[in-house]
Amino acid sequence: MTIQTTQPQFRLEQKRKITGDFPGPKSTELNARRAAVVAKGVASAVPVYVADADGGIVHDVDGNSFIDLGAGIAVTSVGASDPAVVGAVKEQVEHFTHTCFMVTPYEGYIAVAEKLNAITPGDFEKRTVLFNSGAEAVENAVKVARLATGRNAVVAFDHAYHGRTNLTMALTAKTMPYKANFGPFAPEVYRIPMSYPFREENPSITGAEAAQRAITMMEKQIGADSLAAIIIEPIQGEGGFIVPAEGFLPAIADWARENGVVFIADEVQSGFCRTGEWFAVNHEGVVPDIITMAKGIAGGMPLSAITGRADLFDAVHPGGLGGTYGGNPVACAAAIAAIGTMEEQDLAGRARHIEEIVTTRLRAVQADLGSHSVIGEVRGRGAMLAIELVVPGTNTPHAEATKAIAASCLQEGVIILTCGTYGNVIRLLPPLVIGDELLNDGLDVLEAAIRAVT
Repeated sequence: MTIQTTQPQFRLEQKRKITGDFPGPKSTELNARRAAVVAKGVASAVPVYVADADGGIVHDVDGNSFIDLGAGIAVTSVGASDPAVVGAVKEQVEHFTHTCFMVTPYEGYIAVAEKLNAITPGDFEKRTVLFNSGAEAVENAVKVARLATGRNAVVAFDHAYHGRTNLTMALTAKTMPYKANFGPFAPEVYRIPMSYPFREENPSITGAEAAQRAITMMEKQIGADSLAAIIIEPIQGEGGFIVPAEGFLPAIADWARENGVVFIADEVQSGFCRTGEWFAVNHEGVVPDIITMAKGIAGGMPLSAITGRADLFDAVHPGGLGGTYGGNPVACAAAIAAIGTMEEQDLAGRARHIEEIVTTRLRAVQADLGSHSVIGEVRGRGAMLAIELVVPGTNTPHAEATKAIAASCLQEGVIILTCGTYGNVIRLLPPLVIGDELLNDGLDVLEAAIRAVT
């Protein structure tokens, strides 16, 4: 088994501790202040306010210590205050915080582009552009594809999540809370069936067969000559951590290549060692034309990127890509440090180790509970793992059990996230630096909550 080559260093004790009822008095006070000034449309999953965080632990303002199995939605993979990231940020801040790369450029932007060109799949000549958020990366990947191909149509998939801007809402599948009453949306976006093995009407359908189903629909309803791009999450995130059947992604990518369609891999959530590889497409050897990245890229600093074929990117006229804050120098310094930590500590190997611990334990619980189990499926790769919950003895989504388990875990000091088109999936995204003892403590709490609901 591959594990870390160097051990992470933590400032905070890596132990769970609940001092009393929560939200405590300080969090309650902050909630009152928030209600008076922050829009109601901004929701938070956990009703406590953070005072400090490190490794796999989050401290709230009332002195409670929570095990973090969410990592800020797969952002703090190297921990929330990785020493290398903190040091790089401090050093950069002492020199300059911003100039705008489009006005007076700087080396950090180039260094990040060089690194991304080196670690992303494909041995062809590449180009990179930096932005701030995952949605920006997706928008600009589509812009590049449309301009380079001279076509307009874009295909996205069932259960997809690509962001909250107008175009990315059009690409996103789930209505509530992301799309309801925010239309009209950007045109020329088409939705195609995803490979979702647990919920296929025909359980025996292969990845290649599911891909052919999608290809037939694209050919009949859109036409390859009108299609600029296919965008897909290699492992779907908000839609439920759906891992398509083996062979699905390669078949879609091959068809796109044969027809001059740009294949965009949205690795905003699955990238940067999260799935046990640098990128989730690597598991099946898929090489995208463009890859979108964010979340884990910079240890918590806001940064995103698109990297891909040089001929596509260089088709865009000067000034056609960019943004005031894109590739901020502080975020670039953080990214170089965070990627360095991933390499030095072999966090891809660590993610595979986490997968073995978590899946072994959860599948044992599923087997022990048998026909009474609310666990329909345990799935995922690396440290991007999920439990789909169902009404026992069926595959009917069980959103109520999902909420109850998440609430129970929080009461015991463990932060977990939920997701899924049907609201019935628990997703586990621990920091990749989390220790085995802390991880197992969190799993003890999760297992007890599952058994209580069952």
